Amino acid sequence: MIKQLLTAASLCFLSLAASAQGNNAAIMARKQVPVICYHQIRDWRPKDSKNAKDYIIPVQSFKDHIKMLADSGYHSILPDQLYDYLTKGTALPSKPVMLTFDDTDLDQFEVARPTLKKYGFKAVYFIMTVSLGRPHYMSKEQVKQLSDEGNIIGSHTWDHHRVDKYKHDANPKKDDWIVQIDKPTKKLEEITGKKINYFAFPFGVWKKPVLPELKKYHFKLAFQLADKRDENDPLLTVRRILDSGYWTTKTFSSSVRHSF
Repeated sequence: MIKQLLTAASLCFLSLAASAQGNNAAIMARKQVPVICYHQIRDWRPKDSKNAKDYIIPVQSFKDHIKMLADSGYHSILPDQLYDYLTKGTALPSKPVMLTFDDTDLDQFEVARPTLKKYGFKAVYFIMTVSLGRPHYMSKEQVKQLSDEGNIIGSHTWDHHRVDKYKHDANPKKDDWIVQIDKPTKKLEEITGKKINYFAFPFGVWKKPVLPELKKYHFKLAFQLADKRDENDPLLTVRRILDSGYWTTKTFSSSVRHSF
């Protein structure tokens, strides 16, 4: 009897594994949707480094790039739509694009929000909770307002440490996974009154060994930057590209069309 139960359990596991593998293959086969990542939206300052300017898009450039998307017939989508498309093949609007913002910068509320509203676009805001309420960063009330207006709030850790460096500790106050993932995600749920289903890796950096641990938090999708997706975990390695501060509108348009 025990042998029969073990055999049945093994067959069930193999069936589930085969099903997951099949689903992942189907996800990988679907055309990728352009997902754009922004950080700071402000004019460059003399002290900004050459590398930093990749992550700092001047205000007028940002407005021009968003206008180009609208004028070109793009439709902003949100992560639930992307998840349904990837897992079930649910149809998306024509020329879909996802707009994402990392790190809680105040200019995302003061500049990005009204610019997107002008064109009827929605976005995803990945919040680093250590910054909430600090100078030049969004407040809890502003994050709640973004959520109430139909945007999606996602988790982006407590203070932006790389996920591949996390370690467990017997003391919960020193356990990186609790400090960086569990508590911040629950904090955002308290602020928005909604389940937080999406996560963005700090610096866009992920490593395969962290994915099983990340799964424990039941995120539906996790977003990296430009690396290849993991064929066994494509939902946790969704690709994005930066809208570089160096890019002209023409370069941005080309990147959206050809990077995915």
